[in-house]
Amino acid sequence: MINVYSYVLDTLADWEIGYVTAELNSGQYFKKQSDKVSVKTVGATKESIVTKGGMKVIPEITTDEIILSPSTVLLLPGADTWDDPRHKPIIEKATELLECGATVAAICGATTALAASGVFDERIHTSNSLEYLKMICPNYKGEAYYRNVKAVSDNNLITASSAGGLLFARIILAKIDVYSENTLESWYNYFNTGDPKYFYNLMDTLTH
Repeated sequence: MINVYSYVLDTLADWEIGYVTAELNSGQYFKKQSDKVSVKTVGATKESIVTKGGMKVIPEITTDEIILSPSTVLLLPGADTWDDPRHKPIIEKATELLECGATVAAICGATTALAASGVFDERIHTSNSLEYLKMICPNYKGEAYYRNVKAVSDNNLITASSAGGLLFARIILAKIDVYSENTLESWYNYFNTGDPKYFYNLMDTLTH
C-alpha cells in the first residue's frame, strides 16, 4: 500500500496539485500490477480550509497521524499562508519522512517552507525562481543546488515551480511506479501538447 498525504491549508493553489491528486485518487490509468494507493487530505487541525479557488476542504487526518514509511508520499501544495506557525509541524514531519526514505513533493510556496527549514541546503531543488527563495528565506543556503527548471527530483525530494504542476505530477507518478512507462509518456504528452494522437496512444497502452 502506498499512502499519499496531501496537505491542505488556506489559500491552497488548487491547480498545482490537481493533476497528481486526480490521477492517484482515481487510479484510472494504473498498470495492472500496481500497488494500491490511498490518498488522504492532511491538515494542521481537522478544521476546514478554503482553497484559492474557493473550495472548502475538511482534512481527513492531522499531521501526527501520517505513517512514517519509505512507501509514504507527502504532497505539499503552494499557498500564501505557509508562514503561519501552525504549519511548522508538517515541515518537521517532511524532514522525518525524507530521512526514512519516503517521498516529499513540494511545489511553489511550499518550497519556501522547506528552504527556511534547511532542507534545500544540500539537495537539488527548484522553486519559482532563485531570487524568490532568497527574498522569502533570508537564511536559505542552497543556492549551489538550485536548478532553473519547472520541476526536478533529487532521490526522494521532488520540487516544482508554480508553472510546473504537470511535470511535477509526471515525476511523482514515475517515482512511485503506478503507470507503465508508455502510459505515463502518452499521458504527459497529451496534457502537455493537447494533440489528440497522444490520447489515442494513451488508450492503446491500456489494452496491452
